Amino acid sequence: MKKLYEAMFLVDSAQAASDWDGITGAIETILKRAEAEIVSMKKWDERRLAYDIQKKSRGTYILCYFRADGQKISAIERDVKLTERIMRVLILSAETRSQEDVDKATPAEQVENRRRQALKEAAERDRAAEQAAKQKTEEQSPGGPREQKAPETSEKNEDNEKETTEPVIEVSKQAEQISPLEKNEENGAAEKQDKL
Repeated sequence: MKKLYEAMFLVDSAQAASDWDGITGAIETILKRAEAEIVSMKKWDERRLAYDIQKKSRGTYILCYFRADGQKISAIERDVKLTERIMRVLILSAETRSQEDVDKATPAEQVENRRRQALKEAAERDRAAEQAAKQKTEEQSPGGPREQKAPETSEKNEDNEKETTEPVIEVSKQAEQISPLEKNEENGAAEKQDKL
């Protein structure tokens, strides 16, 4: 019967940075040879080592959860010792771990998530500052912000027609009343000039 195991592989940081796929491929090969089913494999973190291992002072830890037969664990440890790409391994039983523990973000993922969040917040701040600057320049322009005219409606009802026609009639009546006076004044001014 296969059980859940947790393995922490230690590899050289320089090799992990230059050939990540090769390192993970080597781990997968070792686990497949032992007929293990990989549940998850991710970079845990890169750290300075407490002491040099194979003349290396820094190492990258790879956290791997897999299901395997308990009798195959010694074969996995033996294969790790024979490969040159993996410096150390620690394998523990993970039967008591929940799926949340397996899916939990590693320190490397937490750093990456914080970096992404900081970039996202910086982009939002830049966008907000850009919009504020644009709005400020529109307010400072000579014409100010452009006002949109309300669209004219073509719908008319009887009340609206009465209101619009009445002032026109009143204005035209006033024009008729003023016209004769103006004519008299003009005629009078013309007569005075004739007399002079």
